[in-house]
Amino acid sequence: MKTIIAALFLFFIPFALPLNSPAQAPSKAPVEWVDPFLGTDFFGHTFPGPCLPYALVHLSPDTGTEGWTYCSGYAYSDESIIGFSHTHWSGVGMVNGGDVLLMPTVSQQLQVVPGTKDAPDSGYRSRFSHKEETASPGYYSVMLSDYQVEVELTATKRAGFHRYTFPKTDDAHIILDLGHQIGDMPSTDISELKILNNNRIEGAKSAGLGKVYFVAEFSKAFRYYGTFDSSYATPESGSSLFPYKNAEQGDQVGAFVSFQTVEGEQILVKVGLSYTSIEGARKNLQAEIPHWDFDQTRTDAETVWNNELNKIQIQTADEEKKEIFYTSLYRSFLAQYISQDVDGKYLGSDGKIHTAKDFDFYGSFSCWDTYRSQHPLLTLTAPEHINDFIKSIEAKVDHYQWLPAQHFLNVFGESMVGDHLIPVIVDAYQKGYRNFDIQKLYKAMRKKATENPQPPVPAHAGRSGLDYYLELGYTPVDQVTESVPNTLELAYDDWCIAQLAQELGHEKDYKYFTQRAHNYQNLWDAETRFMRPKKADKSWLEALGENEQEVVQHGDHSYYRYFDPLLVGRRPNRYYTESNAWQYIWSVQHDIKGLINLFGGTHRFTDKLDTFFEMSPVITPPKYVGVVGTIGQYVHGNQPSHHVAYLYNYAGQPWKTQQRVRQVCEELYRTGPGGLCGNEDMGSLSSWYVLSAMGLYAVTPGIPVYVIGSPLLDQVSLQVKNKRHFTIKAHNNSKENCYIQSGTLNGQAFNRTWISHQEITKGGELIFEMGPRPNKKWGNGPQSAPPSLSDRQ
Repeated sequence: MKTIIAALFLFFIPFALPLNSPAQAPSKAPVEWVDPFLGTDFFGHTFPGPCLPYALVHLSPDTGTEGWTYCSGYAYSDESIIGFSHTHWSGVGMVNGGDVLLMPTVSQQLQVVPGTKDAPDSGYRSRFSHKEETASPGYYSVMLSDYQVEVELTATKRAGFHRYTFPKTDDAHIILDLGHQIGDMPSTDISELKILNNNRIEGAKSAGLGKVYFVAEFSKAFRYYGTFDSSYATPESGSSLFPYKNAEQGDQVGAFVSFQTVEGEQILVKVGLSYTSIEGARKNLQAEIPHWDFDQTRTDAETVWNNELNKIQIQTADEEKKEIFYTSLYRSFLAQYISQDVDGKYLGSDGKIHTAKDFDFYGSFSCWDTYRSQHPLLTLTAPEHINDFIKSIEAKVDHYQWLPAQHFLNVFGESMVGDHLIPVIVDAYQKGYRNFDIQKLYKAMRKKATENPQPPVPAHAGRSGLDYYLELGYTPVDQVTESVPNTLELAYDDWCIAQLAQELGHEKDYKYFTQRAHNYQNLWDAETRFMRPKKADKSWLEALGENEQEVVQHGDHSYYRYFDPLLVGRRPNRYYTESNAWQYIWSVQHDIKGLINLFGGTHRFTDKLDTFFEMSPVITPPKYVGVVGTIGQYVHGNQPSHHVAYLYNYAGQPWKTQQRVRQVCEELYRTGPGGLCGNEDMGSLSSWYVLSAMGLYAVTPGIPVYVIGSPLLDQVSLQVKNKRHFTIKAHNNSKENCYIQSGTLNGQAFNRTWISHQEITKGGELIFEMGPRPNKKWGNGPQSAPPSLSDRQ
């Protein structure tokens, strides 16, 4: 890595502009450009409710709980609301969350089941209109039409704050439903609650990802109260209500409290959460909302968001671009979730309570998605959090005695291919973040890359097909599900380990893992020019030809019998991950030059790229929900395609990267609820847009380099170290003028298609002159292409 670092800075001009405020302040504050409803339709799986950056609590309305549509609990197309729960995931394809739901109602007959969308009157659910619904960072409000109750929500990091404005009534109720859950993740535990007095309820919700403890305080004393168990009806009354019972346990339990209210009376509820204990929830609530001033909490939340969003200031006359950009930046900042209490306590992956000393503990890493764009973006925009991310991973290694991969809280699903906490760690280290025990993490990486886990670590926590990978240099289709991307992504992870090994002085390991980084070549089929499934006997999976596709059962493993480049297929039979051969051929991020060599040169490579973007988007049946946001076979709605538009830079045709990146930004990102072309995936789609709108993208996390695209905005100013800024200007910029004509970095000619992390973080000014036609000379000089593994051979 030292050699490549030297090459990276060969062109570096050590000049930084001491700019105090290089971009004119926008006429509106950044929070005013954010639309939390963007992505709440068309399976963007975002939620509109209030939260803070890097928070534990994500309070939002739920309109449904079952199926892919309701991964976030909210679908813009719905017309009724179940209630307001405190945990949601930002755009994941996982149906989970919705813990500790509250719902205000007005009804003579108290209902404790939610009812259905088709028949809202069958439960406590209420109709609503989007005309009476608003949202902004840190705030949400809606009028519940059936009850004429106005709901307002705001939040701190670990607590939700509700304000309900009731009509005049003797029958005002607030339902607390612990049986409510998004999805159906089974739990081996039970929920429980206690009504301690006329103003407080506390307990624990047993959720699919573990217990969530809560404390709820009410601003007004209860007139009546009780519990319910909606899974049980008493023989005496036929009802599940238990008036004046002050405790309950079970799977579908909850509590109700009732009031008399005058017209316009406001009842406030504060809810603190914790993953450690009721005491932790109580401390969190007391520390973060010790008062009853809802408006102050809302203002504080807005201030926090403005401070975060002001880290990037932009200039453009296009208001839609401002809205998309700042909403994307907002999503990028909220996608990493803390898990510890205000006193630092958190639930470790060993099932014990630990204390995070001098860092925030992050419990979840959706890393198959986020390593590509969200984590690289945060190394620029959130430097104060990066060490904490890695220290959290270090703590997991200590407690789990193994390096996990993708996981949520302490549930290590390992359900996605690859081992992508590795690039998250290595990319941070290579960019200068080093406040963690890198030797310990390196040892854990190496162990997982060379050994299968031993009890008590479960077998599924290991690398899929590792024994085959070590013996054959690939994982075979007749033995391993999604065998092709498993091989390609492990080869990339091994390359990341090699970079770190060299940095740490482990030369033998560096050579060993560099050799393994070439394993992608073992699945290259020169005849079809695809990464093709291969069997354990080293024969190719037979081509479909005129055959009819079928599934082969091989012991516990099954797979599609014939190779079809357009087949995505479905688990457990598929041999690509949420993609097909056209989409996965490009997943050699660490060695694009080596991939070009396999094609036989740049012309064959770019011809295949051209075809990829220009061919029909239709895939072989069965259809797959993730094939959305298409330009030819390019699928922006799913992560494996995200770097592909930038690959022309490696093949001497950067003007095509400029055109394609602009096309994606302008066609596949729009305003309004349907503005996202696919599943947000914990900030992945949004962070891609933020980077690309700036004119940058991290094709290869693991080296401190960003690849140049086509800046969408007239000017972007990024706050970097020591109150300096790095500014990117695009002169003569427009929709038509998407091509870079020339560039300067700090006044010196800039004629390469990459820029280093250090060049950015030192501050300065990168200026591009834009035009309507390609300048085929720009970005085509010596060493203009971004670095690849094969450059070093």
